Formats: sequence, C-alpha cells, structure tokens
Amino acid sequence: MARRRGGGFREVDLLTGTGLTLWRGANCLFDALSFSAAPGNALLIRGPNGSGKTTLLRVIAGLTLAEEGEVKWNGTPVIGCDNSGRHLMTYCGHATALKPELTTMENLRFFARLSGYPIRQIGELLVASGLAACADLPTRVLSAGQKRRAALARVFMSGAQLWLLDEPQTNLDSAGRQFLERMLQEHLAGSGTAVIVAHQSIDLGAAPVTVLQMGEAA
Repeated sequence: MARRRGGGFREVDLLTGTGLTLWRGANCLFDALSFSAAPGNALLIRGPNGSGKTTLLRVIAGLTLAEEGEVKWNGTPVIGCDNSGRHLMTYCGHATALKPELTTMENLRFFARLSGYPIRQIGELLVASGLAACADLPTRVLSAGQKRRAALARVFMSGAQLWLLDEPQTNLDSAGRQFLERMLQEHLAGSGTAVIVAHQSIDLGAAPVTVLQMGEAA
C-alpha cells in the first residue's frame, strides 16, 4: 500500500489531553484524565462498556466537549482548531460513512477527490483490503465486514497524521484484521499517531503502545 505522504510526518506532532473531566448525568465518565501520544506511538483505550471510551475518543476528535480540561494536537487546542488543523486527523466510528447507492469504487473515488489520494492507487488499495471483487458492487449489498474494510480504506486514504479509531476490528474476519494491522503498522512506522478503542488484542508491530484503562461503568 502506497502512502500519499512519502516523506512521513513531522516529528514535532504530539497529542496531549490534560485534566479532562466529563459527566453524564450523575455518572462521571472520567475525572482529571491526562494522556499523551508522540509520533509513531499508539494509545489504546480499554475498559468495560459504558466506561466512556467512545466519549473520550469523540472529545479527542473535537466532536464532544469536556466540562474541564483540554486536548491539544501539536500544541494547538482541538476545539476551535481551523480546518487545516482538523485535516490532520481522521475519525472512524461505528458508522461506516459509505453511500449505499454508490459502488465500492465510487465511494473510494469520491473520498479520494476530497482527500487528494491518487485515483490511480485505489485499485492497489482494493486488492490490499480484499475488496477487489466488490469494486463494482453497491455498498448496500456488502457484508458488514466488507463495509468495515471499505471504511478503513478511507482512513488510510486520508493521509491524516492522527487516526482515531473506535473498535476498528468490529465485524472483521482474520484477513480483515490482518489488513487493519498492516495499515496501522505502516502508519505508525511513518511517524503517524493512532488512538484506538479496542476490546480485542491488536498487533501494532514495533510501535510503542500506551494503554489507557477507563474505569468501571456505573
């Protein structure tokens, strides 16, 4: 798989969260939570259902506001970050964000035009993701695992320095998990950063990994 940013990422990029506190009603999901992730590093968020893993990922992405604390990317607060800053990160949640009436190829071409990914490399990515046989099928007929692979292919195409992935192994078979792990290993080896919510083990190669354990659900 060829990465659009052949020169890798800047060594100064750093993700930090400081003093993050967020409540849901009477339930404090996290209190004065802090973390950091350097280039080439992965931050794994683990914990039981309801412990705030997805909410924390959304806070990091700037999609949910914490009541206290701040998330910064490369020294700039994520909240209020201009579009150039937001383009340095990509978020992949439970929804695949695929247009069901478009084929797999059409979906990826659409995103390639948005992200600047070379159109000529989409065929290579379809093969690497195991989706070549589905290229001309509308995504509404794909299996849940195939849709997940297409969503992950969009993450790879983004060229973003920071990947935020919420349970990316969901619905993946063994080959799909291997594709995900190859993606992540290449991203981290190129000095990218990844924050991953994951219940299952995941092979990130030689990349340094920090595990952030969320508290028990109330």
